[in-house]
Amino acid sequence: MVDDAVEAPVQALSVDMRNLGRVGARPRFLEYLVQLWDFRGFIAYDARARVLSGTRRDRLGSAWLLLNPVFNGLTYYLIFGVLLHTSAGIDDFIGYLVVGLFIFQYCAGAISEGARSISSGRSVVQAFSFPRAALPIGANLREALRAVPLVIAMLLLVILLPPGEHIGLKWLLVIPALLLISPFNLGVSFILARIISAVGDVAHLLPFAIRAWMYGSAVFYSFDRFVTHPQLLQLLRMNPLFNVIDIVRSVLLYNRLPEWQSWAGLGMFAFGALVIGLVFFWQGEEGYVRG
Repeated sequence: MVDDAVEAPVQALSVDMRNLGRVGARPRFLEYLVQLWDFRGFIAYDARARVLSGTRRDRLGSAWLLLNPVFNGLTYYLIFGVLLHTSAGIDDFIGYLVVGLFIFQYCAGAISEGARSISSGRSVVQAFSFPRAALPIGANLREALRAVPLVIAMLLLVILLPPGEHIGLKWLLVIPALLLISPFNLGVSFILARIISAVGDVAHLLPFAIRAWMYGSAVFYSFDRFVTHPQLLQLLRMNPLFNVIDIVRSVLLYNRLPEWQSWAGLGMFAFGALVIGLVFFWQGEEGYVRG
């Protein structure tokens, strides 16, 4: 004889749903900034590790961080300085070219790597929960670390190559100039990272846009030789890349203090791009996981 099972009474549970949030929901902006700050240790460690491991498989290792811009400089010198004579009217053209190419390589590398950081890290984005802005920030930090030997090499070349410049206190202004262009690179990276994550085809157009940016920044020629219209010349000089290159050239090659307008223009573009880029990137936070 089987005893009848005694059914336990069903009790209704009270669940407070008010404090529950949607998985993957975009946090408030200030909360987002706090989360980024909490990830600062990971971002810094990951950036250092990737820089150190990036060239281990090459026999020359980290030397390629210096050799790439040197070979680029030699190529541009032969084509533009010797064959096309864009060096005409430029004092110390070799130093002029070295400064332009080294600064451009830093800015172009930071923007390119930051722009592709979400699409190239898609598996990490979909597997873990973290503020996605950490990826463009990490990419820009890696390029900043790679730029340290670049800047040292640039200074050595300016000193050693004829006519050879003398070290002065004004050279210290190179540091704030590079610190000012870095927020601009990061801001543009944020904007492009969101766009490329949504429309992957834009990544194929990015190298052409960066190359056009280089041609429009007087890296290997002088605006004064080709542009005579004062309004157009003023517009070209507003280019942040040209501004930072012009500041560095002024203090390294010509022992001249840059005009305050150059600093003001660079700072305005840098922090404006950073704020706009970060807000634009944060607004698309929920879409990065869905891809």
